Amino acid sequence: MAEDGRERGVDMVAVKKAKQGGFRTMPFILANDFCDRLATVGFSSNLITYLTLQLHLPLVDASNTLTNFHGTANLTPLVGGLIADSFAGRFWTITFGSVIYQLGMVCLTLSAALPSLRPPPCAKHAADCQRASSSHIAVLYVSLLFTSIGAGGTRPCVMAFGADQLELDAHGRSGTRRGKGPKWSFFNLYFFGIELAKLTAVTVVVYIQENVGWGWGLGVPTIAMFVAVIAFVSGYSLYVKMPPGGSPLVRLAQVVTAAFKKRKAVSPDPSRLYEDKEIDAGISTSGCLLHTDQLKFFDKAAIVTDGDVLPSGKPKLWRLSTVHRVEELKSILRMLPIWAAGILLVTSASHNSSFAIQQARTMDRDITPHFKIPPASMLIFTNLAMLLTLAFYDRVLVRVLRRFTGRPNGITHLQRAGVGMTIAMVANAVAALVERRRKSVAAASGMLDAPKGSSLPISVFWLVPQYAIHGIADAFMDVGRMEFLYDQAPESMRSTAAALYWLTMSVGSYLGTLLVTIVHAKTRRSGQWLQDNLNRGKLDNYYWLVFALQGLNLIYYYVCVKYYTFKPLETVEPEEEVELYRGIGKDGDDIKKGASLK
Repeated sequence: MAEDGRERGVDMVAVKKAKQGGFRTMPFILANDFCDRLATVGFSSNLITYLTLQLHLPLVDASNTLTNFHGTANLTPLVGGLIADSFAGRFWTITFGSVIYQLGMVCLTLSAALPSLRPPPCAKHAADCQRASSSHIAVLYVSLLFTSIGAGGTRPCVMAFGADQLELDAHGRSGTRRGKGPKWSFFNLYFFGIELAKLTAVTVVVYIQENVGWGWGLGVPTIAMFVAVIAFVSGYSLYVKMPPGGSPLVRLAQVVTAAFKKRKAVSPDPSRLYEDKEIDAGISTSGCLLHTDQLKFFDKAAIVTDGDVLPSGKPKLWRLSTVHRVEELKSILRMLPIWAAGILLVTSASHNSSFAIQQARTMDRDITPHFKIPPASMLIFTNLAMLLTLAFYDRVLVRVLRRFTGRPNGITHLQRAGVGMTIAMVANAVAALVERRRKSVAAASGMLDAPKGSSLPISVFWLVPQYAIHGIADAFMDVGRMEFLYDQAPESMRSTAAALYWLTMSVGSYLGTLLVTIVHAKTRRSGQWLQDNLNRGKLDNYYWLVFALQGLNLIYYYVCVKYYTFKPLETVEPEEEVELYRGIGKDGDDIKKGASLK
């Protein structure tokens, strides 16, 4: 009877697991992320207009506020990822992050809707407008702070949480390779949803802000964020919720400390290094990492010496680490050089929201006799290009490439990212040629010193190719980078690894500011490249400089890929067999080796 009861209990657990996860959870997760991005892009894409025209801030102050906001919003995901991996778990981190984000959006909407929370409108023909008071600025900063903190909870976890739902095998266990194909389709679907949200934001939401009012212009993203919270929480019973594995930073610090304490020890044969699957069970549900020959100094942390083990038999983790924990550290360190290569891609695209918009402002933007396309709306072509490329890649290109490579997802993550980096170079080369053409038209028309607001006799649609090519590049690079970070990060650090993606955005944006500052200072004597009057400047030279830097970065990337070692993983099958595989080999094939526990 007892055995029958245990069997029924096991069957009930199996049935419960079978009802969780899978594509049935995608509407809840993707609806949350779509509304989240609609809210984020809906107010941030046109925030510079709100700061200058509604709060009457000087352009420099408004620009600094915007830069600080983007920098903070892209740094907080690193903290949120650590919290999720350490103790909170991804579901609750996303939930609380969404609620805090909602509070920020409500505060921002109220500041736009209530006259007492913003300065009075400018009088007609007034030279100076009343600037926002310190209390108005305080409300703004509190609102932006809440949204930045909330983004730290959602951005690093939503995608990893969605991929977790697809890491299920036929037995309902998470962490096996059976869900590999659907998982990579999810990444394409995830980024498709992001671009669709961006496209909606820069068209519908921006139109409302410009033509209806900022109360509704910020209210619509706020309502969208509320829908996002409700959609996500309503799927609670369907989700697979992976338990957190403890602070990853503490484990990494323990490995470094233990290795340093034993720095004079001679590394033994790898088979004699310390392993304890019981201790690592909570952070290796899909299998323990296997020993690699790189970064051998850290192997010293797994050497057993006197005093490393307590009388109970448990190790002193600040003196002795398991091979799995050592390999966790190695995995992160091996990822960093390739992660760093993505920073310059963000830098190269950062001028799309600055210099390219200024170029568009000087060009003929007439669509009809009564309508001009707003300069900032040129970003639509980046979003459209990325949407179309993602759809074409997932539905057509993968199937074609699969015939040649034999891989379920066509090409490897690193190959996909490399293609994106190469295409991004083409975008900047095109940008340089178009700018040279624009300046030649200005010279031929005698409009080199034309007053602000004048339009050159050249269509703004000359800029479409560079915007579109950047979108195509993002479809390869962004998805490839995120797939790589998720796949190669240790199982218990995937939220933290996803946060590295957003850290790339932050560092890349700041690097773009630094590059512009250096160029502006160094070209002052020889003829300013970046002038307020673009017709007299040499913006095309700046684009060629970025092109050259991207070429060096691409060489660096391919060197990193050539010497990269994919993480080796031991996965335990239900039949008590162990499958050893070393991820994706350098030739793009899986390397497998079987071993039995019996």
